[in-house]
Amino acid sequence: MKIAFKDYFSNNTAAYAKYRPHYPAELFSYLSSQCQQHDRVWDCATGSGQAAFLLADDFSEVIATDASSSQLKNARLKKNINYLVASAEKSGLNSNSIDLITVAQALHWFDLNAFTTEVDRVLKPGGKLAVWTYNLLEINPVIDKIIKHFYTSVLGTHWPKERKMVDNNYQTISFPFAEATTPTFQMVAEWNLPQLLAYISTWFAVKQYKNQFDKDPFESIFAELNKAWGDSDKTKRIHWPITLKIWSKLSTE
Repeated sequence: MKIAFKDYFSNNTAAYAKYRPHYPAELFSYLSSQCQQHDRVWDCATGSGQAAFLLADDFSEVIATDASSSQLKNARLKKNINYLVASAEKSGLNSNSIDLITVAQALHWFDLNAFTTEVDRVLKPGGKLAVWTYNLLEINPVIDKIIKHFYTSVLGTHWPKERKMVDNNYQTISFPFAEATTPTFQMVAEWNLPQLLAYISTWFAVKQYKNQFDKDPFESIFAELNKAWGDSDKTKRIHWPITLKIWSKLSTE
């Protein structure tokens, strides 16, 4: 069966790579600590390689795949990262060859049944599958309320249905492996208002809104957001809570 790839990001790859928040180093230290072996990790749906770049510090080889060749053109390079165009459901990797599989903010786009089969095939016995997602940013109650209104009311119908899994913090997602309890992590950035708007402009629903109405959705909130922010050049601390889920492939020995 041919797996259909929903490519929502290839037309905005440079901005996506530039304006995404960065994952904390503590997350990758934790992932490394959960692995018995550190030979090979598969970073699936790597995008611009943000996770792959940090994984390369702890694993001998990182195989970073994405179904979008345009995304990979903006990927960060390291000598032990091998970037390949491949889908999550059909990686082309050898069976029982991977110590850790990571999926950063992308699992909700997959055919989960087909991906489960691929995970079971390529992961070594005792290997780990780690997936994570982050939801809406947090700044302060006043700004958070404006952003939430923009996300749900202005853009709400323009999000793909898969986005609901992110809204639910992946609580509806499971795999037929042994799930572990995980600590909490968060991304943090110090951004001014133009940087925040640049990040929000990478949202898929913003593009869809512009295509439908031929106008910028920011017009509906800009005055209120600008007033709540104050000096637009002044930076504020922004938080994105991360939901991390890890499963282990049980040994058959």
